[in-house]
Amino acid sequence: MDSLKKTRIWTYSVIGLFFVAALVIIAWAFAGTGVTEQPGQEAQADPTPVPVAEPTKAPEQVDTVSQNETDEDGLEEGQMRSYLSGLPVSKEIGNRRPIAVMLNNLKPAQPMCSISRADVVYEYVVEGAITRLMALFEDYKDLDKIGSVRSCREYFVYTMLEFDAIYCHYGQATYAVELLERDYVDNLNGLGKEGDTVYYRTTDRKAPHNAYASAAGIDAGIDMMGYRRDHYEDYNGKFKFCDLDKEVTNESGMKITYMAPNYKINKPWFEYDESRKQYGRFQYDGPQIDELTGEQIYFDNVIFQYNKWAQLDEKDYLAFDCHSGGVIQYFTHGRMVPGIWLRDGQHAHDGNYDLCPIRYYDLEGNELEINNGKTFICVIQDTDIENVTIRE
Repeated sequence: MDSLKKTRIWTYSVIGLFFVAALVIIAWAFAGTGVTEQPGQEAQADPTPVPVAEPTKAPEQVDTVSQNETDEDGLEEGQMRSYLSGLPVSKEIGNRRPIAVMLNNLKPAQPMCSISRADVVYEYVVEGAITRLMALFEDYKDLDKIGSVRSCREYFVYTMLEFDAIYCHYGQATYAVELLERDYVDNLNGLGKEGDTVYYRTTDRKAPHNAYASAAGIDAGIDMMGYRRDHYEDYNGKFKFCDLDKEVTNESGMKITYMAPNYKINKPWFEYDESRKQYGRFQYDGPQIDELTGEQIYFDNVIFQYNKWAQLDEKDYLAFDCHSGGVIQYFTHGRMVPGIWLRDGQHAHDGNYDLCPIRYYDLEGNELEINNGKTFICVIQDTDIENVTIRE
């Protein structure tokens, strides 16, 4: 038996063991999600494209308190812990709403510009098995080229709401229109009245791969639309970061230094760099480079988040269940621990469940601490679990 086959068998058997355990814990969470599945059939969508569940509480859930209240040690006057990275930032920056920018991930759009400055990056599959990225930026005031920017899918909206972000996109799928029009979704649309203010096109690439945003344009668009600039009063972030003087080592987990989420077009993967204590991102057969720096992008935390999903129509538009819960794998310092994700119904701003953040828990229901720094989250169709590759 060749070594690659041994690696895959070992990987699948380990995945199977912890997924069985995790699914026992969260089986109750999927009741009433709006996505139904019959034996031998693919998941089908109910009339509501993106399913929503009632607020739930994780087993043995420990209330999450803002890191700003729990750890002021080591912070200079006027500083706070960043909601996106956990690192010290000025209160002016930390209390300001981040921007969430839809990034074009097709090959003709590479390299992206300014992605290395993002604190958090999400990747989802969209139609045709391609992926699209959403990058969240906290301090972007000096950036004059962010992109290229592409159109919205509704599951990205549910994700950016966890961060109380202002959403930047160039157009949208039909299924996202109603959600974008809700009064709690602040967005800057390239096809809206603010489009020419926020976005511009370059001449070095063909449309639709040449639309970019600038900090000046985004700020002008926020003013034009009259959006709130600071976080709402009871916002307390999504992640539970470790203390500034500590590190999460995942000592109890498996040694994993290579991870590939099995996205079929860009075929990305991550490799752990021991010297940096970070994960390098690769896609399209090589390192993923930021045009701004000319260098590869790296992350301190990588999370594989598995979501139920449905195909909405013959054009392959998808829906992801971003509310009910599912399984995760958390990678840091070259090791992986399994866990679950659930919407935190205890922190519903104005009673709106869409504004509740997703929290991450270990298999005993304790909220996971993650390392301070940059985080990349791959949202993966739960039916694709067995095709994901992780290995030492």
